[in-house]
Amino acid sequence: MSAWSSVLAKYDVPVPRYTSYPTVPYWAEMPTADQWIQHLRQNLGPQKSWSMYIHIPFCETLCTFCGCNTIITRDHKNENSYVDLVKKEWALYQQKVPELQTSLFRHIHLGGGTPTFLSSESLRSLLEPIFSNVNRAQKNFEASVEVDPRRTSKEQLQTLHKIGFNRVSMGIQDFNPEVQKLVNRLQPFEITEALTHDARAMGYDSVNFDLIYGLAKQTEAGMEESVKQTLQLRPDRIALYSFALVPWIKPAQRLFKDEDLPKAEEKRKLYEVARGHLLAGGYVEVGMDHFALPTDNLARAMKQHELHRNFMGYTDQQTDVMLGLGVSSISETPDSFHQNEKLLPKYEAALATHQIPGLRGHVLSEEDKVRRQQILKLMTEYEVQFESPAQESAAKDFLHEMMGDGLVELSQGRMRVTDAGRPFLRNACLFFDERLKRNRPEARIFSQSI
Repeated sequence: MSAWSSVLAKYDVPVPRYTSYPTVPYWAEMPTADQWIQHLRQNLGPQKSWSMYIHIPFCETLCTFCGCNTIITRDHKNENSYVDLVKKEWALYQQKVPELQTSLFRHIHLGGGTPTFLSSESLRSLLEPIFSNVNRAQKNFEASVEVDPRRTSKEQLQTLHKIGFNRVSMGIQDFNPEVQKLVNRLQPFEITEALTHDARAMGYDSVNFDLIYGLAKQTEAGMEESVKQTLQLRPDRIALYSFALVPWIKPAQRLFKDEDLPKAEEKRKLYEVARGHLLAGGYVEVGMDHFALPTDNLARAMKQHELHRNFMGYTDQQTDVMLGLGVSSISETPDSFHQNEKLLPKYEAALATHQIPGLRGHVLSEEDKVRRQQILKLMTEYEVQFESPAQESAAKDFLHEMMGDGLVELSQGRMRVTDAGRPFLRNACLFFDERLKRNRPEARIFSQSI
């Protein structure tokens, strides 16, 4: 076994992705309904900003790699009633949090599921009441939508663009037909190519692609070809996600044979192959799994030390509040997290009694707030300041193996992840995860780090 193989094997362990801290399995004290509204109100106002995430759970078919909260159906009769529920939830927040109208609205994102499961008319019905009742930023406002090119029409993109959407993120995953077949997502290159050209012709500022490495039957040659095809279309931003194998959460992933999935060293090589071609193609590496053209806002944010990370991954938009609408959506304030009911009948039942449809959440302690900022700093800038000499001393003990392997460096009260250590960025964040260190899980709840 080579030295690099040994290092990969040592650190390829279950680790959180750190899109939040504390991570969801360690949320403990859920805010009461009154507390949640109070946390929103005290972090909003004329000098504050906020963003919105809307979850559309419906998909016509199941992609077997998917870890999202989805409802698989071809019955589009569901969409009108769901749009009405989300509008009802928005009306509740408008009533309870009047500061939403005076705060600066900087970003909205539609995720799923498949947001373009909704017809053009349903999208208009959902979004126009929101856009007409907010103080939208006149500069650097972003409205983005995730789309499945197989399920998205020019009419839908035109409707969204007229409403104010300016960024479209396309699910690709892999262009290889054999890989697509195994993940139940047959998507010819020509479909993606046509939709990319359509979006640009309509005036979308940014077209983004989502790719995944580590899928069944992926090879270095196949990954190289997928990236070359990606470069032909020159998306402004690329998310190159590691396949998160969590069959205990998503049983459909059990359809993969273990021998078909690339192991740690093979999997990391797929990333390096893609990375090499993207860097050679003029892209900038952002964080641990994003790439962007130097002209894209994400690359600019990294250069200006304004990069942020939340439940949607890396973003150039950091606001005081992120409000989530729809089933399973997660909201965030500086004081707490709040997640909606994940099951549609429970979400609907709560709204029928004029209640915010909360499932779980977490009120942050002072320790949580400090650790959240340290983890965020490390995830976005690869280095962070220790809060005290005692914390630095503890880090020397906890990270001594990573230091010995040349993956992290400690100097002058700071911790830095080296270039060699970037594949293990999540491992380095473990030091700051006090909740996990105090209560290590007995069962697997996180995906592997590689």
